[in-house]
Amino acid sequence: MSAQLKTKLTAEEYLAIERKAERKSEFYDGEMFLMSGATREHNLIVTNIVSELRNQLKGKPCETYPSDMRVRVPATETYTYPDVVVVCGEPQFDDKEFDTLLNPSLIVEVLSRSTASYDKGGKFAHYRTIESLKEYVVVAQDRYEIEHHAKQTDGRWVLTDIGGLDANVELGSIECSLSVREIYDRVALK
Repeated sequence: MSAQLKTKLTAEEYLAIERKAERKSEFYDGEMFLMSGATREHNLIVTNIVSELRNQLKGKPCETYPSDMRVRVPATETYTYPDVVVVCGEPQFDDKEFDTLLNPSLIVEVLSRSTASYDKGGKFAHYRTIESLKEYVVVAQDRYEIEHHAKQTDGRWVLTDIGGLDANVELGSIECSLSVREIYDRVALK
């Protein structure tokens, strides 16, 4: 019996398949990874964050996108679907389809059991290579816990742990503040 070699996809092949697919897949190192559905809590947190950011960014040169905006990480040829993306200034896209953003300013990921270690580790390592990215926020969905990573002028990333309903997440790069109470509005922790 002979082992079959797994053929790696190119980014172009991934995009051709992905744009016709009924379900979303992320792409890394020549492989597609099917994304699973989100829980009620996950969806509520994403909706709360998108709503708050959209309201605070009215009149500013920034756009907020929910989880259907694909982001390309050129340095690692990775394609992801962050839970929330904000771009300030003119959005730059990968091609004429305008469905793959290149210059996010802020990315938010809501953790699930299956993605937590990747979102906090490998995925953040990919995101850190995006020059335009200034802040990365990771939100737990099973406890009041948020990690805020802010890029400093010297390129270092500084982590601030935020917990408790009375706290705020200060997003300096987009001049917004998110109340932890609003982020977790109507979310029943388990």
